[in-house]
Amino acid sequence: MLIAVIHAFVSIFAVINPIGNLPIFVGLMERHTISEQRKTARKAVGIAFLILMIFLVLGQTIFHVFGITVAAFRVAGGILLFGIAYRLLNSTVAQMTSSQALNGEQEVEKEDLSVTPLGTPLLAGPGTIATVMALAAGPDVIASSMAVFIGFTLVLGITYLIFYYASKISNRIGQTEISVISRLMGLLLAVIAVQMAAEGFDQLFPGWIH
Repeated sequence: MLIAVIHAFVSIFAVINPIGNLPIFVGLMERHTISEQRKTARKAVGIAFLILMIFLVLGQTIFHVFGITVAAFRVAGGILLFGIAYRLLNSTVAQMTSSQALNGEQEVEKEDLSVTPLGTPLLAGPGTIATVMALAAGPDVIASSMAVFIGFTLVLGITYLIFYYASKISNRIGQTEISVISRLMGLLLAVIAVQMAAEGFDQLFPGWIH
């Protein structure tokens, strides 16, 4: 169980990448007070938690309704995660911050930033949802789901703390350090993505790896 929790935690942490998303949060919230930033952070994490809980609980039902196999979802999830990892490895913090912050400022009067882009797709985006559903679809669904629940709850808790103290952390950590961390998360996520896809292919085509 502990190993499953650690695996889920590392996988989801790499996808959400709260440290890498710190400059994006700061860029989006730069015109807000500290109190407003913290309120937005709390609401964004709450929305992300709700979204992930829905897909965690209804994941198997969605599989049955649409006739999706676990193996196929693992392959698709692995491909999707690899795309995210590739972007993490090749993008810069400045690019991420300027483009997403600009989009956020354009919509600040129309939408609540805690819902979009922070709650979704930044925190609970397609990659995170795919990871949660793929990890929960193990041989023992209950045990796998519990491990995933603990994993993403811990990650979202850490994300909330990072966003809560965003102004203080950003003053201590430079863009270079954040860029290095993002690339490390990208490399780790790429390995996880390949492993996830390989397991799916092995279930679809038994013995193809050996």
